[in-house]
Amino acid sequence: MTEPFLSAHETAEVAAAFSRTYSAWTWPEIVDALRSVLPAEVTTDVADRIFELSTHEPRHPARVVVEALVPWTHPASEARRPILLHEPEPTVTLPEALPDLYDVEQFAHWLDFTVPELEWFADRGQWLRTGRPPLRHYRIWRREKRDGVRVIEAPKPRMRETQRRLLRRLIERIPAHSAARGFVPGSSPAAFAWPHTDRPVVVRVDLRHCFETITVQRVRAVFRDAGYQPHIARLLAELCTTTTPVDELRGVDRTHAALLRERHLPQGAPTSPHLANLVMRSLDRRLDGYARRNGLRYTRYGDDLAISGDAMDADRALWTVLRIVEDERFTVHPDKVRIMRSHQRQRLAGLVVNDRPQVARSEYDNLRALLHNARVHGASSQNRHDHPDFRAHVYGLIAWMGATGEARRRRLLDLAATVDWDS
Repeated sequence: MTEPFLSAHETAEVAAAFSRTYSAWTWPEIVDALRSVLPAEVTTDVADRIFELSTHEPRHPARVVVEALVPWTHPASEARRPILLHEPEPTVTLPEALPDLYDVEQFAHWLDFTVPELEWFADRGQWLRTGRPPLRHYRIWRREKRDGVRVIEAPKPRMRETQRRLLRRLIERIPAHSAARGFVPGSSPAAFAWPHTDRPVVVRVDLRHCFETITVQRVRAVFRDAGYQPHIARLLAELCTTTTPVDELRGVDRTHAALLRERHLPQGAPTSPHLANLVMRSLDRRLDGYARRNGLRYTRYGDDLAISGDAMDADRALWTVLRIVEDERFTVHPDKVRIMRSHQRQRLAGLVVNDRPQVARSEYDNLRALLHNARVHGASSQNRHDHPDFRAHVYGLIAWMGATGEARRRRLLDLAATVDWDS
């Protein structure tokens, strides 16, 4: 066996880089992923040790790799020579330990519930499907979209606090795939868009009814894969999903209503975004693996998927993405599939990426004009959509536009400072 040549820090970097690279827990994929971060002469031996430690995909692959690399890790604080063939992302964070939940009574105590309260909030018998509004755990309203309605299901205070506790103490500790750039601390639309900047071809695919498509069974599988027993995984999943009451489905199209009638991730719950990332980890891993094998780049922001390349067969790439999305039981929005070439405007998550991610010039000019008119004619004259806090709305737009351009942000803030917002 080769003598140790890694420092402990480099071992953690290798493990994190490996976790971002492999696409399936099979011998060829493991070996290919190791070859991208380790010298070729040790990859077979390391792969052997990985499979000795875990024949099936573990909850935390990075931890298995760190343990497998122990024979190659030097006890000194510094390695004798650098070995990484590809520079990893700058920060490496291994998953935090998850709370140990083993029976219903202990689980209820962990959430400051009695067992009957836990079962009530988990809606074990789906009593709330036909329950009166005061008894329901969610307030429901709709937002009109061009192709239908968005049903927002916002948890009431105690349910919201329970879900926030679950998110903070458990769900956020399960890592999403590195390609997920939405609903991840420190990420942003710009982080989603940057890998596709200045690329000859960018393919964008949007998913339809993404949250509603994620059923309670899929959420339960996330907790099972995290190591929880079936009865605990079931309760966790039920606390994070809901069934839309029958009277709230009037006027919703049949396909959308059919999804809402089943237990699903509610839009408006604090746990839903990260759980969606976790359910979509398999989708991310497969698309990222396809992209890496073909010299492409893949990222996802919520329900927006993007893949790009310098010498990409766009039709073949799109066909592959559509097949994987279908196989992972999601639905593509047919009106929001785009193949964008460099001579066209390439737009991702509201940002134009032909040169670098930034809000379109026309939108910036429109906001400058709004601020100018607000200064001259009064702020109320520009509040055409009756925003209850128009000043906060405008400063939110400035923050959005300024996130990818400091000069723009400064000019807009200077203009906003001259507006009398009470006029």
